[in-house]
Amino acid sequence: MNDYRKIAIDGLWQNNPALVQILGLCPLLAVTTNAVNGLGLGLATMLTLVSSNVAVSLIRNLVKPEIRIPVFVVVIAAIVTAIELSMNAYLHGLYKVLGIFIPLIVTNCIILGRAEAFASKNTVPRALADGFTMGLGFAAILVTLGAMRELVGNGTLFAQAHLMFGEVARGWTLHLFDEYRGLLFAILPPGAFFGLGLLIALKNVIDTRVARRTAAAAKAAPEASVA
Repeated sequence: MNDYRKIAIDGLWQNNPALVQILGLCPLLAVTTNAVNGLGLGLATMLTLVSSNVAVSLIRNLVKPEIRIPVFVVVIAAIVTAIELSMNAYLHGLYKVLGIFIPLIVTNCIILGRAEAFASKNTVPRALADGFTMGLGFAAILVTLGAMRELVGNGTLFAQAHLMFGEVARGWTLHLFDEYRGLLFAILPPGAFFGLGLLIALKNVIDTRVARRTAAAAKAAPEASVA
């Protein structure tokens, strides 16, 4: 149980692909103009991570080391193609918005990195847990950054939700500011870099404070026992 807890903490926080490994920046910065786009690509990436990790773990003892990378790429490409075709069939509007960034999941360093560094060396349950938590951590940053940029750039949240959830979601858009003209900088590429920098800085501040509290508690424990 502790092992799975560590996997979860690594994927969601300590080794978050976007905030710590700084991987997958191309889709992270390009599609997060609103929260729905971030959610769509985040879920597609998470599904790819889970499926590829499980597949690689299943065949890890059958593939020779000399050809493991090409085999992993073929497996990932097949999974991404299936996801792309499914999105084109059932979420066509969102598919058109995300465009080239769906097939580019194949080249995402997070996917191949987890297949090589973790899934190829661990059992299926552990590989599945790693793929899920890494994907969830990446998706959370996509959605958070998209929500930040949408809020500052347009003054809304969950615009275009119908692209993912159907016509019933057309009324889900939240207008948080009346007569807000928006800030164009937020939805342009420089705004994406600025927003990601703020999230990374916030994580570093939280980690520093937690480390200080942990050190202070460890220092106080021996003094209390002596007293």
